[in-house]
Amino acid sequence: MLTELIRAVEARTPAGRDRAVDGLRALALLSVPAGHWLVGGFTLGATGGEAAGSGSALPALHNASPLAALEYLAPASWLFQLLGIFFLVGGYSSALSWRRAAGRGESAAHWLRARLARLGRPVVGVTAVWAVLLPLLSLAGAPDATLRTAVVLVVQPLWFVGVYAAVTALTPLCLRAAGRLGAWSALPLLLSVAVVDFLRYGPYAQAVPSWLALLNLLPGWLFAYQLGTAWAAGRLGRPAARLLLAGGAALFAVLLLFFDYPASMVGVPGADRTNSHPPSLLVLALAAAQSGAAILLRKRLGRVLARPALWAPVVVINLAAMTILCWHQTAMLATAVPSTLFGPVAGLTTAPDSAAWLAARISWLPLFAVVLLALGSVTRRFEAPWTGASRPLRALAGALAASFAVYAFAVL
Repeated sequence: MLTELIRAVEARTPAGRDRAVDGLRALALLSVPAGHWLVGGFTLGATGGEAAGSGSALPALHNASPLAALEYLAPASWLFQLLGIFFLVGGYSSALSWRRAAGRGESAAHWLRARLARLGRPVVGVTAVWAVLLPLLSLAGAPDATLRTAVVLVVQPLWFVGVYAAVTALTPLCLRAAGRLGAWSALPLLLSVAVVDFLRYGPYAQAVPSWLALLNLLPGWLFAYQLGTAWAAGRLGRPAARLLLAGGAALFAVLLLFFDYPASMVGVPGADRTNSHPPSLLVLALAAAQSGAAILLRKRLGRVLARPALWAPVVVINLAAMTILCWHQTAMLATAVPSTLFGPVAGLTTAPDSAAWLAARISWLPLFAVVLLALGSVTRRFEAPWTGASRPLRALAGALAASFAVYAFAVL
């Protein structure tokens, strides 16, 4: 059966398909659940008000991160933070898609609606399901703190969808800028982030309002996307890729060694500074280096993925991209929440503060993956157009998703 599937995937792959780009996207996609599952620790217990208010004898599930205690894990985040590659490939693919649509006479608004619908359907699906699950869990005795933990984890990866939708809307403008300036069109974005970082971390930081950091949100993630559109426009070749790799690596080292940037690419509980929300200049330096390396390795990766047995998993992962993004935290929660019935479980609900916890957590990853596969077999339908669903059913899903959003806003 597996052999037949591999052959079917190979037979349906167009001859001109850029397998390397799909391979890079799959790699970036898999890094999201892998990273979240490794740093998504839990502890059992309750703060007094939550315990008293919940009326539940079950211990509460709280979020915790091994990065707070195991500082030596910070460099691992450099490997799992592959959003630079994801936005690079996203810009490349969106630029080509927009060019094809424009060639057919399709309007930018029509093209964008189709792209946003593909992003939005799975988000509505997961939030609608959780709008039903939360009261059911509460009735089953889950404490309020556990419900809040679940909401945090479900929402955690969804910020990406909003940002990705925003940069996707700018594709025609990005492509126009890439046509004029090539890869240099991304430089103003990097400089913008550098200026904001200087203001919020430099000598005048005390006089700068905290909201100023939000100015990095769009240019920070648009940077690699803009590089991707330049790549698609044929304006980012191997010489520029070498410059990106060397320059990004050098800037990364300088910021880390001499400007007191946190080593972790993701947020660490209790830390004064974070690189991720919103992205700091260190994130862009890493994205530049990753983008340069990806472009330089493109042909080699394409040759590797010419093997059908390696290509088939890449296709499957790409077809389930939004399912993986939206449901991987639910897969971890589906394992952790029931385990609260049995007290602390090593690597799952024990404090993430030792190498023993890390070893135990790694042993849980295959189970998380199996649960995600099981969930995906059911929820994958949310990615397809909802043409078979009646209008009242679609309206109900929208109303449930909106109620989840209101609840999440209230508790976070």
